[in-house]
Amino acid sequence: MTAMTIDDYLACVPDDQRAALTRLRSRIRAAAPQATEAMSYGLPAFRLDGRYFAGFGATKRACSFYAGRAPVRAFADELADYRTWQGTINFMADRPLPDALVAKLVACRLAEFETH
Repeated sequence: MTAMTIDDYLACVPDDQRAALTRLRSRIRAAAPQATEAMSYGLPAFRLDGRYFAGFGATKRACSFYAGRAPVRAFADELADYRTWQGTINFMADRPLPDALVAKLVACRLAEFETH
């Protein structure tokens, strides 16, 4: 069954990942209050002006934050301890992304949206 809402999606992931992703969700919301929540390709997402902005999800072993290429490149040094590629950041549920780093990543993504 495909989740219809972010809450439905989170209800189906293990407790430790749910806690980490719920925290990430709240940090994204705080940093980009104008973004709206949605589901995109079966994963929790945020939209800004109707366009995909950011997303997150869980795999068997890790959590992912789909922040976009520009933020991942801009903060590569701070993300050195995480697995990254093409705009995705993987992290373990017991080692979530720091709140301040999430705020920086989202701010960078917002700036990218303002220029396009």
